[in-house]
Amino acid sequence: MINVSIVLYNHSQSEISPLIECLRKSTNVSQVFLIDNYRLENPSFKKLGATYHFTGKNLGYGTAHNIAIRKTLIQGLPYHLVINPDISFEPSILSEIEEFMNNNSDIGLLMPKILYPTGEIQYLCKLIPTPFDLIVRRFLPKSWTQKRIEKFELRSSGYNKVMNVPYLSGCFMFLRTEALKQVGLFDERFFMYPEDIDLTRRIHRHYRTVFYPYATIVHHHAQSSYVDSRMLFIHIYNMIKYFNKWGWIFDKERAKVNRIILKQLKHS
Repeated sequence: MINVSIVLYNHSQSEISPLIECLRKSTNVSQVFLIDNYRLENPSFKKLGATYHFTGKNLGYGTAHNIAIRKTLIQGLPYHLVINPDISFEPSILSEIEEFMNNNSDIGLLMPKILYPTGEIQYLCKLIPTPFDLIVRRFLPKSWTQKRIEKFELRSSGYNKVMNVPYLSGCFMFLRTEALKQVGLFDERFFMYPEDIDLTRRIHRHYRTVFYPYATIVHHHAQSSYVDSRMLFIHIYNMIKYFNKWGWIFDKERAKVNRIILKQLKHS
């Protein structure tokens, strides 16, 4: 059985109802937590059959999910799913993923194949990033950085096989709670953006962090930091916090892990 957490900010009931209905049809979902970070409470969320937690302020992505994850740890469930509200999928895939996790106890985190609504792949399997990968390249012409982006996003893999990946997207994180007990929850110093990088690489130290292409979800993704100057500032500010924690130029773990991942892909 699994618990699920969804963080909301100025969402409407109609926006999240399809996902809630999907989760209710999933036979292995025990409890769904709606963590509402908006300043105004929305009573309509209480009618969705989920556990509604109103924070009254924007705590940030990881901090809000941690509220629900701590409850899952207290309940003693083996898995917790962190998921964005703009996700859709067939209810049966959660049971499929849980079975795969049950049969592979060395996996601490799993992300399925993620598509745009058009059916195109979202390239969300990534190496541990350098400052260039997360900050500098967004200010350069795409033609100058395309080859590096393709390498960073592991596109040569074809996204058609199970891979051990050191950076998986926070839009869908199927987490083993034993791994969280060992490495900790989301780092609450990060308001948003690098919290998934940080958690994935901490889990990757002790478990496989896996891309599982045989289950597919759709992510109605909007990169707000590319169009909103305020979100761009938040993005860069939190990236600075991330590199202050892990290292800017000198990050021995990053160099070692990325070298191993690229070597494995070359020989797979």
